[in-house]
Amino acid sequence: MRKFLLALLVVLVSVNLSFATARKNAGCGLGSMLISHNNDTLIGNLAMTFLNGTFGTQTFGITTGTSECDRPTHFVKNERLQEFVVANMDNLAKDIVVGKGETLDSFAELLNIPVEQRPAFYAKLHDSFMKIFTSEQVQMAEVIDNIVSEMAKN
Repeated sequence: MRKFLLALLVVLVSVNLSFATARKNAGCGLGSMLISHNNDTLIGNLAMTFLNGTFGTQTFGITTGTSECDRPTHFVKNERLQEFVVANMDNLAKDIVVGKGETLDSFAELLNIPVEQRPAFYAKLHDSFMKIFTSEQVQMAEVIDNIVSEMAKN
């Protein structure tokens, strides 16, 4: 079975397949890099997906911005930030309404917001309060996602 898969891989890489439309389905990573451009065939998509899944290069590429992957601009993976929001959700909401406060200062620190940019950051959070805290039952992940989404808007 390994020889068959290796032979299939060699044939697919050797044939000039392309991925202009296929990249929408298979994404980035080793498969998209090895199987060249403008391939919108089922076999091409499957081969790219197989390679990406087998070697895990797509996940790594998205996280690091390598392997022809674009790193997400709103990548927030900070356990301390998540723990902070869970523990301080009510105080954070109160500080955002007021536009200042110790909890909001700590939150900005965890987000690495420069001190000179914090007044504008606090004002934007204040103006977006109803979009950030969408209900009384809002969850931590939704609050963080909403803040990131609102901060991305200019």
